[in-house]
Amino acid sequence: MSVRRLAEVQPESFAFTPENETWAEGIIAKYPEGRQASAVISLLWRAQAQHDYWLPRAAIEEVARKLGMPYIRVLEVATFYTMFNLAPVGEHFVQLCGTTPCLLRGSDAIKAVLRERVGESGKVTADGKFSWIEVECLGACCNAPMVQINDDYYEDLTPENFGRLLDDLAAGRPVTIGSQTGRVSSEPTGGLSALTSLYGVDGVSGPQSQATTEAAAQAVEHETPPAPQADGAAFFGEAEKLAQEHAEHVAMPETPAEETQARTDIDPPEKPAAEPPSDAKA
Repeated sequence: MSVRRLAEVQPESFAFTPENETWAEGIIAKYPEGRQASAVISLLWRAQAQHDYWLPRAAIEEVARKLGMPYIRVLEVATFYTMFNLAPVGEHFVQLCGTTPCLLRGSDAIKAVLRERVGESGKVTADGKFSWIEVECLGACCNAPMVQINDDYYEDLTPENFGRLLDDLAAGRPVTIGSQTGRVSSEPTGGLSALTSLYGVDGVSGPQSQATTEAAAQAVEHETPPAPQADGAAFFGEAEKLAQEHAEHVAMPETPAEETQARTDIDPPEKPAAEPPSDAKA
């Protein structure tokens, strides 16, 4: 992994908003006394989201102060995890997956579009709209090539549909999250190729898929919400009732003789070895 350093140009200060301050106190309170440092990643992530999705030095210092941690310890966390951006990013921050499945499916062509439209990796466009970096596997290999833009995945990319996606984002138009070819989840391109007699090629028009949909709709329509219970008395009462019913079907021995007989029925004694015939020679 390359060396990660803080940006040269830094803001003078950072403070959580009142809403984020309340949120942070709630997160810290989840940990036992003396274990507040466990909240460091959560607080750094919130600070980054508040500060245009990058972490300035002042935010790292504020998190260290709130958690009572040395600044260097918080800096170690921020520089280790690549989820934290240490320099400004664009309004639409593109993370391009370039590992093997995406590479085999054409991620280099997507990278070429980014270089042409946005510029080199790590640079923010003049209007502040875009920046991009190449990252390791994002776990959507079935729909390669793909990118993550801010918090969302965009999959099944081609240079053409990716270019249109960038145009729509730049213009502020609504975009489709997920597959850019209309594929549902990770189904085969072109539709289902197995069990089509049950589910149809599109996965929703077959008799089984229709029956499942209708059954689900009927279940929702006729669903009766459970009666509210103030405590667990009803649950334990039902458990006790079941235990009593079970006991009625299991005869428990009342005397030592009955207990001995019960154990003999369950685990009968081994039969003694057969004696050799009387005429057997020694």
